[in-house]
Amino acid sequence: MFTKTGNSFLAPEHYAARIGTALRNELGSTHQATKTLMRWTNANERTVKNWLAGSSGPRGEHLVALVRHSDAALAAFLLMADRKHVVTTIELPILRQRLQSALEGIDAYLGQGVPPRSESPSQQGDTSGER
Repeated sequence: MFTKTGNSFLAPEHYAARIGTALRNELGSTHQATKTLMRWTNANERTVKNWLAGSSGPRGEHLVALVRHSDAALAAFLLMADRKHVVTTIELPILRQRLQSALEGIDAYLGQGVPPRSESPSQQGDTSGER
């Protein structure tokens, strides 16, 4: 008898748990989340609740429908497939947009004529006037 070598697969319970966690993080655990997933995948309510609970994972066309609509499910799937570089590539434009928004907020704050604070955090609580 030959021994199995070289093939290692993700355990079904780990797959279900990771997809469930991703969906709960993105949509929550509410009835509205269940309805949203049902609408996205055309799956029945019990099936969707099992996905959210992490007791079973989506298969085939349901998985395709999920990753079409859910960035969190797509990222979880790619990470399970050891494709972290693809996740990073997908997230870069989002991170760039957030950074741009933060810079615009800083520019708007500084443009209001608010002088930058010159005190260090340790000096802010010193009310004695001695420095």
